[in-house]
Amino acid sequence: MTGSISLTLAYLLGSIPFGYLLVRWQRGVDVRRTGSGSIGATNVMRSLGGVGFAATFLLDVGKGTMAVWLAGRLTGNDPRWLGAAAVAAVVGHCYPVWLGFRGGKGVATGVGVFIGLAPLPVVMVLGIFVVLLAIFRYVSLGSIIATAAFPFLVHFVNHAPRSITAGAAGGALLIIAKHYANIQRLIVGTERRVGKGRPAVNSKL
Repeated sequence: MTGSISLTLAYLLGSIPFGYLLVRWQRGVDVRRTGSGSIGATNVMRSLGGVGFAATFLLDVGKGTMAVWLAGRLTGNDPRWLGAAAVAAVVGHCYPVWLGFRGGKGVATGVGVFIGLAPLPVVMVLGIFVVLLAIFRYVSLGSIIATAAFPFLVHFVNHAPRSITAGAAGGALLIIAKHYANIQRLIVGTERRVGKGRPAVNSKL
């Protein structure tokens, strides 16, 4: 029973659409109708600037970490429920019931649940993200590769239980799947770089 409750709470926490609420509060518009259509921090930045990005990112990280922490409190830190709660929180962000199941891509919430599961590998993947962003200037590329690396680091560096690794992998796969459009644009060279406009369709990565 407590495990089921922890999953429900994890989903509901993950589904709190902080980016949507902040833009609606500050600009009176639906952030899903601007930019990429996401409720995540990167799209919020297009409406609210750096402060909006930071606020959305930190709030989304916080709800992910809280979801895993609550699951631990309710289930005696049972790794099976911790892993499941991590996935549920990311699902909540990507498919929030409050917004007709149209949410964000789960990166910041993923960072939050990953902190709850295995803090040390999170530091490592953030390092990977920063290096890739500095070299290639693509937020999406850095996010995808860093996310993909996390389950492997959980397994080989943290030597976590299989259920924790499985939860990390499940969350990572969902986040990467939500970046499908970004992957397509990266392939054809039309993904927007940080600090630059969208390139021409025939440009190369």
